Amino acid sequence: MSIIKVAVMGACGKMGRFISTGVVNDPELELVAAFDVINEGMNLGALIGISNIDVTIDTDLTKMLNEKKIDVIIDFTNAKALMKNISEIIEKKISVVIGTTGLNEDDINKINQLAMNNSSGVFLAPNFAIGAVLMMKYAQDAAKYFPHVEIIELHHNQKLDAPSGTAIKTLEQIAKVRRPFTQGAEDEFEKIEGSRGGDYEGIRIHSVRLPGYVAHQEVIFGGLGQTLTLRHDSISRESFIPGVMLAVKKVRTWQGLVYGLENILE
Repeated sequence: MSIIKVAVMGACGKMGRFISTGVVNDPELELVAAFDVINEGMNLGALIGISNIDVTIDTDLTKMLNEKKIDVIIDFTNAKALMKNISEIIEKKISVVIGTTGLNEDDINKINQLAMNNSSGVFLAPNFAIGAVLMMKYAQDAAKYFPHVEIIELHHNQKLDAPSGTAIKTLEQIAKVRRPFTQGAEDEFEKIEGSRGGDYEGIRIHSVRLPGYVAHQEVIFGGLGQTLTLRHDSISRESFIPGVMLAVKKVRTWQGLVYGLENILE
């Protein structure tokens, strides 16, 4: 089996460092490049605490793409940076695994078209934790019997977008089996605007942003004389690594964009 050559975008960030460590520790992968807008020329090993890594931080994307042989790029940066760089990456016939959130439907369609035009594979997921994928699956199943449902998602206070990609995907999955209707009392009102949260086809969504959290979500169902709560907690960013590594190993087997970890789990 040939070794997959991997580059990490946003390598100096918290998630980038976890991903870089995951790549280094996987015998089927080789970390060949790391990109960020800071720390030009710094040895990546100094950032992730692994001394025998011969990879330095690149801040010139074009130079990195021209000089390094890369099979797959992993991007956990931000939507603006991703959309700035994605065309140049895919036009090099490099496959991409995306964990960046905040992309809109037009962004996703553009990425898919780029991938199709260049015969490249792209994988995008709102959450790479396998437990979160199971939570979304179980929530969809439960919604068939408990149509009254609200979602609370909780993340660290540096997260820019709200609601989270995981919450949006959960809402979309539930909406496939639940007819749209407005929940709560017919004449309810908010004494503080927004206190009932966002509204997606009558489902209320609440976003919490506080230091100390990583990524957490509750899906709360209400029925006659009972409630049902599904909750997933990522207590460390390490929870995302198995899913990311799986995507890296599979993304070169298709053309175009595949969305959601559930589509590549065996």
